[in-house]
Amino acid sequence: MTNLSRKSLKELHPRRIDVPLGILLSAVLLATGLSLPLLKIQQMIFWKSEYSVIRGVLELARQGDYVLAVVLLFFCVIFPIVKLLTLLAIWEVKLTDDKRGQFLKWLGTLGKWSMLDVFVVAIIIVIVKLDPLAKTQAQIGVYIYAAAIFCSLISTMVVEGIVVPKKIRKGASK
Repeated sequence: MTNLSRKSLKELHPRRIDVPLGILLSAVLLATGLSLPLLKIQQMIFWKSEYSVIRGVLELARQGDYVLAVVLLFFCVIFPIVKLLTLLAIWEVKLTDDKRGQFLKWLGTLGKWSMLDVFVVAIIIVIVKLDPLAKTQAQIGVYIYAAAIFCSLISTMVVEGIVVPKKIRKGASK
């Protein structure tokens, strides 16, 4: 196969179901994790609220904290979605080896930032826990969200394992 032929990884590895299943599982976990409550906050006995990522972004924007709302939206919502869509494109779209390598390099760059979204959520939980008048509990959404990011990382590593050894073999034969 020459470098100019265009095939998708799906065509090159038709028996590999782990990649599409990993991407699908990551997407389902991400959608679920974004919508379920991440934390429950109770101040005194009077006020109680649960926040999901989406509700947190909307509440920050409503309160005028636009910079924090945009940071949260970008790193916790947009960034993981773009990463999954890029991974799906690498798997599904007919690309030359060079173009696939470029996408994979870009995905690797995104991967360096991939745990920042979980870090942002953790920072929010810690900040809220520092308030002595508020009782905060992590909810199921934070665990599902973290599982989505972890599953995405594993899927990316599997795709890299498929593409990179092929490039190494091609380089050795020249």
